Amino acid sequence: MHMSVRIADRPGDLGWIVMANAEVYAQQFGWNTDYESLVARIVADFAERADSERQRAWIAEADGRRIGCVMCVDAGEGVARLRLLLVTPDGRGHGAGSALVDACLDFARRCGYRSMVLWTNSVLESARHIYQRAGFELVAESRHRSFGSDLVGQDWELVL
Repeated sequence: MHMSVRIADRPGDLGWIVMANAEVYAQQFGWNTDYESLVARIVADFAERADSERQRAWIAEADGRRIGCVMCVDAGEGVARLRLLLVTPDGRGHGAGSALVDACLDFARRCGYRSMVLWTNSVLESARHIYQRAGFELVAESRHRSFGSDLVGQDWELVL
């Protein structure tokens, strides 16, 4: 399998991010459409921002098909936020997640952000391992009920 990461600038990329997030997490964890609504809002906010110099999204592809995504958005005050990291089940095990996070971190550093933050849930173990390897540190945890599930939300941060 040949895997590559590119900027998400083709028709259908943003729609795929919404669809893939909704389908993968519904299948894996039983998350309901509340999660899809959240992802759709995140993607719509991203698409409406005219400032492409401070934010970007990437798509991982293998053999010409989309297998993953991530976004970097401006969280204000010199902080970048990593959003919506996902690798589809059939795309896992080829380094796509790490390559997407690396693209996000490289971009944030080039933009002059001083730190990057992210929010995730403890059930997303593979993603957490990628974040830890990249140097992110867990700064807060809290239980919540979202997407039809009882979850433990986690805030992570990396000083750039």
